[in-house]
Amino acid sequence: MGWAARICCTLCCLIVLFVITIIVFWIIVSPSSVKFHVTDATLTEFNLTNNNLYYNFKVNVTARNPNNNIIVYYRRIKAIAWYKDNDFSHITLTPFDQGHKNTTFLGPIEFKGNAFIKLGRQQLNEYSEETRLRIYKDLAVDFDIRIRAKYGSFYKSGRFNPPVLQCRRLRVPLVSSFNSNSSSSPFFFSTRRCSSGDFFTDRDINKAATV
Repeated sequence: MGWAARICCTLCCLIVLFVITIIVFWIIVSPSSVKFHVTDATLTEFNLTNNNLYYNFKVNVTARNPNNNIIVYYRRIKAIAWYKDNDFSHITLTPFDQGHKNTTFLGPIEFKGNAFIKLGRQQLNEYSEETRLRIYKDLAVDFDIRIRAKYGSFYKSGRFNPPVLQCRRLRVPLVSSFNSNSSSSPFFFSTRRCSSGDFFTDRDINKAATV
């Protein structure tokens, strides 16, 4: 066997060994997605006048890292509030680190102010009915995040953007501004789990793969 063939054979063996190592490592780590839940949500103001929405919207959120051997470093976390497919408020939260088997409480996250939104005729009818009932059925909160992850004790990833976490179809009561406790309302908020997709993948890579 000539030297060129030997080099080629060695390179092939190294590549196969590297691939096997990555597969074994991933099987051992087997990361589970971080789980976000909206545990409570209230409105003390929600008034749409001439396409201007005046709002005071609060949510409490938990983030659960279920993994035994992964630390998550949240380097950017932006909360985005929606009503009937219109985003009306953005808030940047303080970065934090999340250890193994850890639950982190985010909140209360308060969206307060006013914004221009444009609703269709059917959506306006729904808004009027929800206002009559004092419970709004189509609110949502998304989390656009950027993280690093430490796998075990020997590998730390670069920064990447997981899929956007979507907490949709929130049914939120309108309560008195003098008593913002949701228990004062005849309606009670039910905890909602947010969709997280494959949390430990970079959504930008997935987009590039589909182009």
